[in-house]
Amino acid sequence: MEKKKFNSTDIALFIFYALFGIFMFFVPITIAGTKSIPIDHITSLVKKLPNYNLVFGVFMVLAGIAYAIKTKSWQKSKLHSVFFAIKLVSLVFVFMYLTNKGPARIFDGDMLPLIWNGIMVSVTTIVPIGSVFLAFLTGFGLMEFIGVFMEPVMRPVFKTPGRSAVDAVASFVGSYSLALLITNRVYLEDTYTKKEAAIIATGFSTVSATFMIIVAKTLYLLDYWLAYFWITLFVTFLVTAITARIFPLNKKAQEYYSGKEYVPEEKKKVTFSDALAAGMYGFKNSGSLGSVIKDNFIDGFKMALNIAPSLLGVGMIGLLLAEYTPIFDIIGYIFYPFTLITRVEQPLMVAQALGMSIAEMLLPAPVVANAGLGLIAKMLVAVVSVSEILFFSASIPVMMGTEIPLKFSDYIIIWIERVILSIVITMPILYLFFR
Repeated sequence: MEKKKFNSTDIALFIFYALFGIFMFFVPITIAGTKSIPIDHITSLVKKLPNYNLVFGVFMVLAGIAYAIKTKSWQKSKLHSVFFAIKLVSLVFVFMYLTNKGPARIFDGDMLPLIWNGIMVSVTTIVPIGSVFLAFLTGFGLMEFIGVFMEPVMRPVFKTPGRSAVDAVASFVGSYSLALLITNRVYLEDTYTKKEAAIIATGFSTVSATFMIIVAKTLYLLDYWLAYFWITLFVTFLVTAITARIFPLNKKAQEYYSGKEYVPEEKKKVTFSDALAAGMYGFKNSGSLGSVIKDNFIDGFKMALNIAPSLLGVGMIGLLLAEYTPIFDIIGYIFYPFTLITRVEQPLMVAQALGMSIAEMLLPAPVVANAGLGLIAKMLVAVVSVSEILFFSASIPVMMGTEIPLKFSDYIIIWIERVILSIVITMPILYLFFR
């Protein structure tokens, strides 16, 4: 596709949509004395509606459970069955929230109100709203434009084909579910090998920028949003470059889904014209503005329905386990030597908080936010919560629903590797910029 086949109006709209999407997610502005990115201002305004947390929260949990029943989510795998049961358990917490009946500890500010207002309602509000504006980043060619520029580094750095750049970009500016959908489809088409698909799924399927906003807001880091975003992106991809070369990913078979013989892609020089052509081709094939926004909103709303009862159920169970059992303390000892060596503030507490991320990536943030730790410790937790990628409330079940060849033990091992590597890589960067 040559650049000359597109007129100036197409190119101008392509640039406008891209700049608008970038503005909404990456340009902090001050409104009513509060400095934040536009998408956060919008969601904060929505949450000020009368009784919003109560009405919207109850609706999303009940509708989410109804959606799970309609889609028969428990039939997909044993793990999906477990999480369907946890969604049903979330009804207990809905009852407590509505009636204010239950153990007094449940209603303390760092328990049910935190999970309900600070996580569940916040996430399920920002995901569908954010999806509308993500359309400008993912739906009109910008993703393809950036993907072309990343192609030359994918094979030497990540041991994956050039087109996997699209998966990587799709996650950070879209969602892991979108990226995994792309990865699984391309894997079944015999474009990715088993090894490549496993690397891409566990290395690029991050939560989107909308989830990162919630983490940053919970840890009071929105003033450092741009630094947080770019450090997280760098750390996540550097960790992926390392995990691609160690067990268990380095032992995955370099063969296609159908058994067809592996054929490396042809190397080619990438030019700006190639990138523009790819971006404009994506723009021309994107459909109307209204249809793209509608589709994105529907996808975002479905994701919000899917995660609402899980966030409440997993979040509360996780906090109760942290309060009354030593399970996360024990898991935290895996990471304690590394938080100790890198001289993190309160290294054991931070290590134990990071241990909670295997259950739900949003859990460590409120724990650390309420502990009064300094900027570097909070930034570390914020980065690792995203760069670890794998957690049981969402990303792992989605991966298990694909044909990508990963075992249960693979998820656990890779999660441990990613947390350790993220700690070791992130701390020197934070000392460099924030000390």
